[in-house]
Amino acid sequence: MGLMADCPGSYWHALADRSLAGVAPTVDEARAILTCADTELLNLLAAAYRIRTHYFGNTVKLNYLVNAKSGLCPEDCHYCSQSRISTAEIERYPMLSQADIVAQAERAVALKATTCCIVTSARRPAARELEQLTEAVRTIKARFPTLKICTSLGMLGEAEAQALKAAGVDRYNHNLNTSEEHYGNICTTHTFADRVATVEHAAQAGMSACSGLIVGMGETLEDLINVSFQIRAGNIDSIPINTLLPIPGTPLQERAFSLDPRFCLKVLCLFRFVCPEREIRVSAGREEHFRALQPLSLYAANAIFVGDYLTTEGQSAAMDWQMITDLGFVIEELAEPVHAGTQEERYA
Repeated sequence: MGLMADCPGSYWHALADRSLAGVAPTVDEARAILTCADTELLNLLAAAYRIRTHYFGNTVKLNYLVNAKSGLCPEDCHYCSQSRISTAEIERYPMLSQADIVAQAERAVALKATTCCIVTSARRPAARELEQLTEAVRTIKARFPTLKICTSLGMLGEAEAQALKAAGVDRYNHNLNTSEEHYGNICTTHTFADRVATVEHAAQAGMSACSGLIVGMGETLEDLINVSFQIRAGNIDSIPINTLLPIPGTPLQERAFSLDPRFCLKVLCLFRFVCPEREIRVSAGREEHFRALQPLSLYAANAIFVGDYLTTEGQSAAMDWQMITDLGFVIEELAEPVHAGTQEERYA
């Protein structure tokens, strides 16, 4: 069949059939998804939705971010407000106390999240910080045994990954961010291969691997396609898809990227076709770049962050809950009762 950007709706459903059968799109088919005519967008989303419901039904998973150590990072990631080359006006503070981290986990539960993501800005975790964090994780797990804990602490070696797993960490996040070919344009203090190695160490330690990307950093369509296939080939269970917020004070602050909400939806569809059974999470930037089309994102993705991001604000939890309900979806619940008396209303 010839490939065109304005393929008829039946083409996307044939592509969905192949995806459900375990066959990845070809490079040309992936490009057709990203260049789909806007008039075909609803047909494309309908096909992606078939794949999403096959694996995840009508549930939406909520993840909650904890910025456990802000700023002070020695890396030079050009998109990041916490890097050593950033002059962004953000809070900068050392590692939160164990009590503060546990309190943030309580807030995650109150916001109906089933995964609490604890993030620090660093090249890799210092021994003292790793010990402090693992003790906090043990406390959280004792109180909320079914709350999934994800950590993102920079690069990991095998021993560090094993320590996190032993403490009860369920998942480790380390985003590939972009394709290998484009990586040198957004960071020079470490390599794409370094990131791949960390993802592999996390998976080898028995943690679920989480790794995604940031859309809008000057990449080509081929970069997006390449990283989608690189993620498919990796032992990666969860894929956060961020859209760049050009934060003042970062090297990418002045870049005029064209990220309309329709293209953002097409990127989500690409990853749903390429990685059909993986959790796909609409992440930072969704409020700004998806705008009024945010609800449509959940026809391809099955998860979002609730609450704020690392150094930028998100929309209120109440708005997220309402969006999910209005779509006829349901929020994923913890597998069993938790032992906390927090009031979710205080965070609405």
